[in-house]
Amino acid sequence: MKKLITILSGTVAVLALSTQLASAEIKIGYAAENYAPFTEKGADGQWKGFEVDIQKAICAAMEEKCTVVEVAWDGIIPALLSKKIDAITASMSITDERKKTINFSDKYYSTPAVIVAGKKSDISGDPESVKGKIIGVQVSTIHANYVEKHFGGAQIKTYSTFDEHNQDLVAGRVDAVVADSLAFQGFLKGDSGSTFEAKGELNDVAVFGPGVGVGVRKEDTELVTKFNAAIKKIRADGTYEAIAKKYFDFNVYGE
Repeated sequence: MKKLITILSGTVAVLALSTQLASAEIKIGYAAENYAPFTEKGADGQWKGFEVDIQKAICAAMEEKCTVVEVAWDGIIPALLSKKIDAITASMSITDERKKTINFSDKYYSTPAVIVAGKKSDISGDPESVKGKIIGVQVSTIHANYVEKHFGGAQIKTYSTFDEHNQDLVAGRVDAVVADSLAFQGFLKGDSGSTFEAKGELNDVAVFGPGVGVGVRKEDTELVTKFNAAIKKIRADGTYEAIAKKYFDFNVYGE
């Protein structure tokens, strides 16, 4: 009888473990804002965009179940560290400063930053051109780091989201805004952005890093390895290129 109980107990334990493994999933953190063409929530409540498609392809290549968790951008790293999420795919650039706190996969895209201002404005990427001006930028971003480092002569105004600083640019409450060049595409092509243009690319490898990667906790080394292998796989089998062509007419991966 004791033997039977032991066997049954072992069976229950195995079944419990199997159920646990079957239900295990990777919680992917998205910034809870539209950031087209990378991430954008449709009217149906579903996320779409280049980064959404890439994330799904990566999870498929890893043969892992992934679920999306929406987190405010300025709280996304704390959410990772507190294990509310397991990974970040939210256009987070790989930088030395962030690597002090978290780890990253290999990059999965890389695009330049730009400063955007009115077409008639004499603002450019030159720090002299923004002296005395009000520059808008999203808080806790590499773009905010760049502005703080290079545009000391300007008044810096920070925003919770990308759309918020664009709205203030249109309203005339800031003279220029700084962000990713591709993220500005939709705004500049739309009616509200028709009187603005990109005034110049901004370059500083120390600030911007080599590109965008998946953010993970430092201790999750096995997960980093899996993400790297998946990124390599979708790059090699044509999946990455097929997705990129849906959104861009140039090499978004970079060198």
